[in-house]
Amino acid sequence: MKFDDVKNLYEKYKKKYGTKTYKKISELLIEAKDIHKKDFLKIKPNGDHEQSWRAFKGKNLEKLIIHIIVDEVRALGLDVMNGNSLERNYNLPTELEKVKRNLVIDYGEFGMHLPDVDLVIFNPKSCKVVAVLSSKVTLRERVAQTGYWKLKLMGSELTKKIKVFFLTLDEDGTLTTKTPLKKGRAIVEEDLDGTYVMTEANIEESDKVKLLDKFIDDLKKILENNDE
Repeated sequence: MKFDDVKNLYEKYKKKYGTKTYKKISELLIEAKDIHKKDFLKIKPNGDHEQSWRAFKGKNLEKLIIHIIVDEVRALGLDVMNGNSLERNYNLPTELEKVKRNLVIDYGEFGMHLPDVDLVIFNPKSCKVVAVLSSKVTLRERVAQTGYWKLKLMGSELTKKIKVFFLTLDEDGTLTTKTPLKKGRAIVEEDLDGTYVMTEANIEESDKVKLLDKFIDDLKKILENNDE
């Protein structure tokens, strides 16, 4: 199974659910898992499918999010890319090399390092980074680390305006209610610029926790408030 198969599944769901398809991602991934398992067992009949699926699911969730948002992001004059592409590629085009330099964090004598983020939204004309995003199935997978990167980015004049977002399926229901407040929700409310949820569950929304359909409007507001 490849990402194209996941993308085709999404497009099939989109024909049925339209703009609400993002709420069906967990359901889509259950269907994808069955297909992935059949393919996996043909190659490794005695292999550990769960381990293989977790790796596939995480990597392709990032790609699926890009697929979902890329057209609307580009309509705003921005672009979006996988964060690992900046980390691993040492022969970047000039434009992306500038994006990389606008995102690195200075650790003094310990060098310059990129934050661990899944997606980077940037202005292709100025090469300035507008926002970085982490995307996970549940918050517990990396939300505290994402809060750390927000603090590090705020520590420099060059990066303090970069917004730090978390995108999640919230399959463990951490974000469902404001009261009682779970630790994961407390972190995103206090330490991040926003968290966007892809779920059918009823979410008690706030200024910091919203369904994914609010993301592009919030991105527009960021651009309006920037002095680019």
